[in-house]
Amino acid sequence: MSHSKLLDQLTESLCCLPGIGPKSAQRIAFHLLERDREGGRRLSEALATAMRDIGHCRRCRTFADQDLCTICQDASRDSGQICVVENPIDAAVVESSTVFRGSYFVLMGKLSPLDGIGPEDLGLDQLRTRLSEEPVQELIVATNPSVEGEATAHYLAHMARSAGIRVTRIAHGVPLGGELEYIDSSTLAHAFSGRREVSEEA
Repeated sequence: MSHSKLLDQLTESLCCLPGIGPKSAQRIAFHLLERDREGGRRLSEALATAMRDIGHCRRCRTFADQDLCTICQDASRDSGQICVVENPIDAAVVESSTVFRGSYFVLMGKLSPLDGIGPEDLGLDQLRTRLSEEPVQELIVATNPSVEGEATAHYLAHMARSAGIRVTRIAHGVPLGGELEYIDSSTLAHAFSGRREVSEEA
């Protein structure tokens, strides 16, 4: 608690950021007010604009400020490959860490019946439409190797096989329970180059 209600509001608002607790939020608030008010104004304006104008790409579901994201607009990308990831940050990591030149589909989550998250919540009807309407030859499953991620991978594999499409899964170097966001670029590049076919039993 400070002598300013506005400062308290700022500190409480900063606590919504991942990994930022009350002490860290207070330090950030004090830093902006003491040393970088201009930076704080830019941050405020950029945040307000982003919250208002950033939506989802209608094709791959990642974050975008237009109807299609820049990757989906790029005609040079390989339309025969779709890489399925759990969230936009995973797509960004794959894009920056590998030589993948296909397209993406972002689930915005993973199957989790206990949390009430089913196929319809992940846009899988939209993915099924893409598989039937686009010249897709390979579905690369890059969900995280958690229990829910594996269950999601199995569902995706069944969907792709039903459409007669090859299914692969990134494998080597990605530890069980690991998150793509925290894997170094060389390990992830190796995982992509060493991706394997998803077996019928998977």
